[in-house]
Amino acid sequence: MDSDPDDSQAREIPETTRKRLDPSSPADKKSNKKKKKKQRVEATIQVVQDNPERAPPLVGYFPSGFDPNGKSNGGGESSAAAAAAMARVYRNRNKPKRLQLVVSPNGSNVDFVGTNYSGEAEAGQQHCNYALGVLDKETQILKIVPIASNKIIRLEPKVRGSRLPNKDAASLAAGERSALSKSEKMKGLTERYGTNKAIRQSKKRDALKQDDDPETQKDMNEKIKQIVIKKEALESTQVQVDRNIPPYDAAATSPQEAYPLEKIILKGEWDFLEDIYQLLEEEAEVKLDAYPGFISNRIQKLREIENEEEKKRKACILSYITHLIKFKDLHSMDGVSSAKRHRFPSILRQKFSSMFGNPEAKNLASEKNDLLISYVLVLTLYADQFQTNLSDIAKDLRMNSLTVRVHFEQLGCKLVRHNNLWFATLPVPLHFPELRQRRWKR
Repeated sequence: MDSDPDDSQAREIPETTRKRLDPSSPADKKSNKKKKKKQRVEATIQVVQDNPERAPPLVGYFPSGFDPNGKSNGGGESSAAAAAAMARVYRNRNKPKRLQLVVSPNGSNVDFVGTNYSGEAEAGQQHCNYALGVLDKETQILKIVPIASNKIIRLEPKVRGSRLPNKDAASLAAGERSALSKSEKMKGLTERYGTNKAIRQSKKRDALKQDDDPETQKDMNEKIKQIVIKKEALESTQVQVDRNIPPYDAAATSPQEAYPLEKIILKGEWDFLEDIYQLLEEEAEVKLDAYPGFISNRIQKLREIENEEEKKRKACILSYITHLIKFKDLHSMDGVSSAKRHRFPSILRQKFSSMFGNPEAKNLASEKNDLLISYVLVLTLYADQFQTNLSDIAKDLRMNSLTVRVHFEQLGCKLVRHNNLWFATLPVPLHFPELRQRRWKR
């Protein structure tokens, strides 16, 4: 049976085949979209390096769904107010690294505000590095711009003009509470498992931070009211001020009683003068250039003292002399460089500032400077068993030996010469040179 030549064309095409060949079918549209999405773009990558003269870019994102480009979540066009959003950056005058980004849509009373010193920018991005990529389709260039870790800012909506609680103050208070809690925990751990040295240092810090007890202050005021003022004591004090010397007893029968050490170094100050003694106890190397020459020349003698109590006492006296000399250098033109890095215990810094400081100028007044020198010379007598050489302490005080000799004589000391060296001794009872009265010209 002969077949029709057009039989193959007359056969019906299957439905699935027709759908696949029909360009208007939904399946064909999906395949065309997939082809468009997989379209490759050959772009040149250009990395922009950091420039210290230019501010790095800020990146702000809107978790609320606001689109600054003017497109809503559904893809349609939003209002013109969103398209005309204005962005501003504010910098703190006192803390230039603190920035605040504010985006204000035109015609709206809502601002989007974010900072780089609070929230996610501070907590979650301190150790992250970011980069922003911008593709220019016309030039086929992809620019990679580095962004600082704290320049990615979360923008939160805030109603304009409303007074919101100060989050910075709240976070600051929370930080203080957490720091206090951490300090208490560290204190407890130190008391349980710390070394003896760490426990002593912790007790010293607590003693410095203690506030005045109201009950103790009340009792102190009652005791002050009961004090009987002696005229003789006032006259003795006036003489002491006129002579510009430390507290003394002119009728003393021993050099130790002539200038009582407990009135020069107070009871609460001895615990802060153990730096030299601790170095000797640990058998550590003492950096002699860190101490004045008078102190360095006596370190070896200190090591030879067998009585630990006497060794500690003399080491504390030498430490006190060091702080006095460094305080003098710190407030003088010729010695300020040698005392810049010296660490004063806070209790001694406050005491020296009140006793010798000059509120009107950085340098010490002449009478305060002489008083400080008198304190140093009296302590050198204690350090050398009341027979001290003038040469090394004169170099530390940046004075000539003749001037130091005059200061020793004002303290009631006697100068003796031995092997071409001058030594100051302290005979008792004290005999002071007569004070010269100043004559005022009419």
